[in-house]
Amino acid sequence: MSFKSSKKEKKKEVVSKNINIEKNSILSNDQKIDKYISEFAPIAIEEMKKFEIPASITLAQGLLESGYGEGRLALKGNNHFGIKCHKEWSGKKIYHDDDKKGECFRKYKDPKESYRDHSLFLTNRPRYAFLFDYNIKNYKQWAYGLKKAGYATDKKYPLKLINLIERLNLKRFDRQAKTNIKKDSNKKELFFYRVSKGDTLFSISKKFNIEIKTLVKMNQINDNKIYIGQELIITKK
Repeated sequence: MSFKSSKKEKKKEVVSKNINIEKNSILSNDQKIDKYISEFAPIAIEEMKKFEIPASITLAQGLLESGYGEGRLALKGNNHFGIKCHKEWSGKKIYHDDDKKGECFRKYKDPKESYRDHSLFLTNRPRYAFLFDYNIKNYKQWAYGLKKAGYATDKKYPLKLINLIERLNLKRFDRQAKTNIKKDSNKKELFFYRVSKGDTLFSISKKFNIEIKTLVKMNQINDNKIYIGQELIITKK
């Protein structure tokens, strides 16, 4: 009898240990964020060295778009940046409800491939070209620039990225990578100008000594039309 009793006790002990392991595996949001950063910061740094995209921006986008790596697209598709299929995509696909129901998103074999595709996505598409005229240290310009280029529809997208970067001190990873990036003395400083009542492309071009065609190209303006409250990218002389 005593033998059977000890066997039951051992079983109870094993069960209780398993329960404790399960409880310990439930991470808080802060722990999830720390885990994500420790895993993907080195990749973001490597991408910055190769493609000159701030590691802080890449990490903030990854955290936000993937839900700290726990969103459905990240878990089932290794897609950490919410990049949709688009016409040129010939790889695997995953379908997910976004702006519309059942939209097509890119599926990767691992998260590192997603990080590389994110870099290629920004560097190979003309609408993001102006971002690379920004100072690589200026994560705020990059955050607003991504929104202006149409990366996300959320009006608060830039603020969400900036908040993550500042709250988590993600710019420290920019400092780790920047020593390997050659300084380009020809890069121009850019800033945003908010269109006011009475402004025209002509008046703005004269005010900042910039050609109208440059304004139109940098801001992807259609039919030369601007509107009050619109934020235009301006080259600082």
